[in-house]
Amino acid sequence: MILKNISLLYGNELKLINSTNVQISNNKFKKINSQITRKSDNVIDCENLLLVPGFINGHTHIGDSIAKDLSLNSDVDSKIHPMIGLKQKILRETPDKELIRFMRKSAQTMLKKGITTFVDFREGGIHGINLLKKALNDVPINVVILGRLEYYHTPKQIKQNTSMPDFLQNDLELLLENCDGVGISGPNENSDKNLRVFSKIKKIVGIHAAETLNSYAVSKRMTKKTEPKRALLADPTFLVHMTNASKSDLLSASKKTRGIIVCPRANASLAEGIPDIELMLKMKCSIGIGTDNVMINSPDMFREMDYLWKTTMGIKKKRIDPKQILKMATVNPGRILKKKIGCIKENYFADCIFIDKKSIDLEPMHNVYASIVHRASHESIRGVMNRGKIVYGKI
Repeated sequence: MILKNISLLYGNELKLINSTNVQISNNKFKKINSQITRKSDNVIDCENLLLVPGFINGHTHIGDSIAKDLSLNSDVDSKIHPMIGLKQKILRETPDKELIRFMRKSAQTMLKKGITTFVDFREGGIHGINLLKKALNDVPINVVILGRLEYYHTPKQIKQNTSMPDFLQNDLELLLENCDGVGISGPNENSDKNLRVFSKIKKIVGIHAAETLNSYAVSKRMTKKTEPKRALLADPTFLVHMTNASKSDLLSASKKTRGIIVCPRANASLAEGIPDIELMLKMKCSIGIGTDNVMINSPDMFREMDYLWKTTMGIKKKRIDPKQILKMATVNPGRILKKKIGCIKENYFADCIFIDKKSIDLEPMHNVYASIVHRASHESIRGVMNRGKIVYGKI
């Protein structure tokens, strides 16, 4: 396939190229230049289209898609705590076929909104992983599944630094054979010894940290250490949230992880604050964006970017380059995951969004990055491509 006369955002810096040709072969971008003229390929004239990397939703829990806006005014722990939260009760008591049906709906709406890859923290052990795989069986979207053992330590066990039982370490090995890594609930449910078990994993490791002021305080009260400092014992690939992290925590994260996935609308929905991306950037953290639990937030990266950009500028009273925000939804999480996604570049997977430059909400696009971050929506999308195939819309 050759996309002719198309505008695009190229490479790691999302450089705007106003008109070029793109050859797609074997699921990837093969060539990007204006001289491609092979007649044997399917050629599509894309003169009024802008090609943008497919969005990467860096953190989700779509298992609770059936529980949208339940217990809206409850505190964080009563909603989503991994041991006592309403979410866990719902996951236990809802029939599998219903969980599958609503997870499929969430995946379909993500695809419609330009999300070509999402990273899911999947509860329920191997059974939970298999439910998600069934839900995605007929949905052409990419997923990074981070499984979880339903094993949590009490505060007493954390103070005693209780070890993970041998049989559970065997279960962890089996779990990892069925997914891409582990998604850990947080340091406050794991002893130091438990966290160090996760540090030996060769696959992706993600862990929540400093999501709430209360969880941060609990960690210091139990262990005399900050929650992010203990999270780093797991040698994680990335940290999630860090909304209430200190400057010292962020500096450590920048040195010891590949990045941080922030979930600004979910944090705001829980009345827990807004992640300080200005400070994160100063500490040289690589930042990605996630939409978190479907129970409390819609999986829409357009809305997430818009919210993060404007709330940060409103709070800090400083301008932020919208390109920085767009990179958090594309290039940065691709790097954090070490996958050839989130970037339009030769030999990267052809996962991308076709934006209609003549869209009623966008024309004229004087600043393409600002237009995508705070004016575009799913209605601006002409088509979505995954691995070189149009999977939504038509171009």
